[in-house]
Amino acid sequence: MDHFHGQEAAPKTNHDMKLHLKIWRQSSPQDKGRMVDYELGGVSPDMSFLEMLDILNQNLIKSGEDPVSFDHDCREGICGSCGMMVNGEAHGPEKMTTACQLHMRKFKDGDTVYIEPWRAKAFPVLKDLVVDRTAFDRIIAKGGYVSINTGNPVDANSIPVAKVDSDLAFDAAACIGCGACVASCKNASAMLFVSAKVSHLDLLPQGKVESDGRVLSMVRQMQSEGFGNCSMTEACEAACPKGISIDNITRMNRLFTAASLGERPAKSGVGGDG
Repeated sequence: MDHFHGQEAAPKTNHDMKLHLKIWRQSSPQDKGRMVDYELGGVSPDMSFLEMLDILNQNLIKSGEDPVSFDHDCREGICGSCGMMVNGEAHGPEKMTTACQLHMRKFKDGDTVYIEPWRAKAFPVLKDLVVDRTAFDRIIAKGGYVSINTGNPVDANSIPVAKVDSDLAFDAAACIGCGACVASCKNASAMLFVSAKVSHLDLLPQGKVESDGRVLSMVRQMQSEGFGNCSMTEACEAACPKGISIDNITRMNRLFTAASLGERPAKSGVGGDG
């Protein structure tokens, strides 16, 4: 993935800022890594955080240095690629916002900004701010899909779905798999991510056929990947840029327990059965 767009710096204005950047640099998974200091001027408050990093990289390339590697793709807050810790917070100081949509107006002239990768055993650092999140892919491969034959497309109203369930499924499906929940959890737990994927499928009729096998397989894969246990501190929900509710964790726990015992819970709605 391209880590630098080569954008030209905007003309300096009286409103431009100078920042002290402390960025984690790690050349490879085997490298010990270290924090490196950079001074960057001409930062417009209207820049996005990633545009600011682009300008830094432009300066580094001009001076013959290795640019800072960071993952990005859409810059629209929907792909989950741009995860990084900014001053100790996943995606930075603005709630419900990904790093690519964070703007420099959230910072002040002269600020020191710490930029680090996700820190989790299951997310090993590949280079600088880029981590390996394929653990999430392996969890999805264990059941984060519907494999039954649903036939040809049918009218949307032909299979009744309670509005509360459809709304909850839609909310859970908003998860972009960025990993902020893992990075912000003191235990590096992936429960919020897995529960969102389990919930949005289980809440809809097409997903119920494979529900028991799905939750058992996905949870066991999550455990084998080295993620920590959930202690319900709610840090994951607070850091999630899409506001995924921890109610999904409670629901997944019920589904997992019921599937382990060979029976389904009496009700399917999140929070609907207390």
